[in-house]
Amino acid sequence: QVQLVESGGGLVQPGGSLRLSCAASGFTFSSIAMSWYRQAPGKEREFVAVITSAGVSTNYAASVKGRFTISRDNAKNTVYLQMNSLKPEDTAVYYCNVRLASLSYWGQGTQVTVSS
Repeated sequence: QVQLVESGGGLVQPGGSLRLSCAASGFTFSSIAMSWYRQAPGKEREFVAVITSAGVSTNYAASVKGRFTISRDNAKNTVYLQMNSLKPEDTAVYYCNVRLASLSYWGQGTQVTVSS
């Protein structure tokens, strides 16, 4: 079955950096685009970034463009989210996502808290 396991979250000061990882299994990882989403307290889940199957093309939400970088290692079945210049408004639970045959799969999420 499809499994997505996020890691790498934590508490960081404003201006700091974190790298999130999402280990995937149960599908042909190298053939599928992968995405990151986030959900802040009291808000709806929102798109953060997406990367195509070969990692050639990426797209970002306007709020994170220039600060976050999505990448993937198809040999390790892992997608990453490098987050730099973090702001308090980046505080959220971050989720890895994959869409397979019209179904959407999510990991359990990893908490990122940006606070001094």
